[in-house]
Amino acid sequence: MNFRQGLFQTLVLSFFLFNCQQKQTTASKSEANQYITIIGIAQDAGYPQVGCERDCCKLFHDGKERKKHVSSIGLIDKLTNEKWLFDATPDVTTQLDELKQNHVNNDQIIDGIFITHAHMGHYTGLMYLGREALGGKQIPVFAMPRMKQYLETNGPWSQLVELNNIKLNEIQNERIVKLNSNLKVTPFLVPHRDEFSETVGYKIEGREKSALFIPDINKWQLWEKNIVEEVKEVDYAFLDATFFQDGEIPRPMSEVPHPFITETVKLFENESKETKAKVIFIHFNHSNPGILNSHELKDRIEELGFRFAKEGENYDL
Repeated sequence: MNFRQGLFQTLVLSFFLFNCQQKQTTASKSEANQYITIIGIAQDAGYPQVGCERDCCKLFHDGKERKKHVSSIGLIDKLTNEKWLFDATPDVTTQLDELKQNHVNNDQIIDGIFITHAHMGHYTGLMYLGREALGGKQIPVFAMPRMKQYLETNGPWSQLVELNNIKLNEIQNERIVKLNSNLKVTPFLVPHRDEFSETVGYKIEGREKSALFIPDINKWQLWEKNIVEEVKEVDYAFLDATFFQDGEIPRPMSEVPHPFITETVKLFENESKETKAKVIFIHFNHSNPGILNSHELKDRIEELGFRFAKEGENYDL
């Protein structure tokens, strides 16, 4: 039996044994002026997930795991006292407060929001900027053409536009958005279930380092780009890790064709540990052991050099 076969069999066996231990994690402090901060790691429906009575969510109800917020990152510039949000999740209230209390406390609730696509966990937090809640004043929202049109022409989102709670800024594939002299953001199209809008990932560039943020994508081989080569070009890559492996949920997983963690690991198996360390898994389904504070499967992937996003971690740019 070769190493790959041994690892795969161990992962499969461990997956079905699914037991975990709690490991405390703490927020990391950044000494840099520009950085990315992790403010959510869960798939759209969060952790624990509504109606789930399986062992994965029972760990939360038994007090052995903490709540995990829906996948999102903040972009911070201490020099200009600005902050931006990537995806407006159902947990946006807590996430905006996190950015204000622990990173940048300026006169704006947020200096801009970049939306990846029109699935539940990625834009519905915009509702909290409207009449029934914040009553925002022209909060900048950056969206691709279909996403922008969807917000303009469908209620209740259209009311946010009509009442000037948000100000939509149309962005284009592969066209740089310069935030200030320190930071720039570039959207790029990725294949996904685009029922209501296109789907994008983002490249975020600081003065010294850069990052990819791809919380949702279909299988890597369906993308016109090579994910391994794209990762090599940046310092960090926050990649879709919705599911750990096939058979994880009781439905045909071809209906939700995200790249499994096991598939991503295999793609990078011949790369250096330095390259593997750039991969930071994010956007975990509640069924995914990667969302837990500690689990044998997760530990084995980390031993190979890969990383798992944790809320409160910062990545200098």
